[in-house]
Amino acid sequence: MADDPLIHDPQGGLARLARIMARLRSPEGGCPWDLEQDFDSIAPYTIEEAYEVADAIARRDWDGLKGELGDLLFQTVYHAQMAEEAGYFTLDDVLRGIADKMIARHPHVFGDAVIDSAEAQTEAWEQVKARERAGRAQHGVLDDVPIGHAALTRAVKLQKRAARVGFDWPEVAQVVDKIAEEARELTEAAPADRFEEYGDLLFVMANLARHLDIDPEAALRAANDKFTRRFRAIEATLAAQGRRPQDSDLAEMDALWNAAKAAESNATERS
Repeated sequence: MADDPLIHDPQGGLARLARIMARLRSPEGGCPWDLEQDFDSIAPYTIEEAYEVADAIARRDWDGLKGELGDLLFQTVYHAQMAEEAGYFTLDDVLRGIADKMIARHPHVFGDAVIDSAEAQTEAWEQVKARERAGRAQHGVLDDVPIGHAALTRAVKLQKRAARVGFDWPEVAQVVDKIAEEARELTEAAPADRFEEYGDLLFVMANLARHLDIDPEAALRAANDKFTRRFRAIEATLAAQGRRPQDSDLAEMDALWNAAKAAESNATERS
């Protein structure tokens, strides 16, 4: 099997990758680490690779994106290989399923339906998914919102589902009022209740993001990047003086933070 010509064929495409994966999982001469893995152990890597794809896009690192997409594709092949070994489905089943789904959900492209706007397409898409859920005997509004989503993303998806049946605040101001209420409850909560109250506050913050048409995960990633960038500016300024953050104090670092913020604003105005 090691001399399999497909494995060494640069033009082998997806079939080559699938053959490589099968070789890694082969009981005869495969990789010991890969042989020990299962769906649960690989799932965190799948999530990590998806985030790395998003990170490459955010950084406009197109060469890096090529590699990250390959890593993410490999995760799909990995899960499909384990599924085939267990007798659940094959990679061909996965490919056939997604192709059939895309055709079914785009009747205006592959059929006779007429959809003339992105908004109409979104509505049609949701109608198709509702029929699919009914076909799978999923009758609850929230039945198929994946548990494995990042928590903020799942919160938004749950809220969107509930909003479709009228369970939603009609005005942004009402969401803001709820945020103030939840923040007050958190500050007044007993230590044993703080975990739950903090979760309630985050859930309402996700709701505000939805009402403002903001992706909360993307917004938080941007905030993380901004914090990292400005804190590194603090470190750089102190390093130029032969010092480290632990040699400074909060007042000085806060002033350096504001200087970094002002420098970013000036650079933005010049550009």
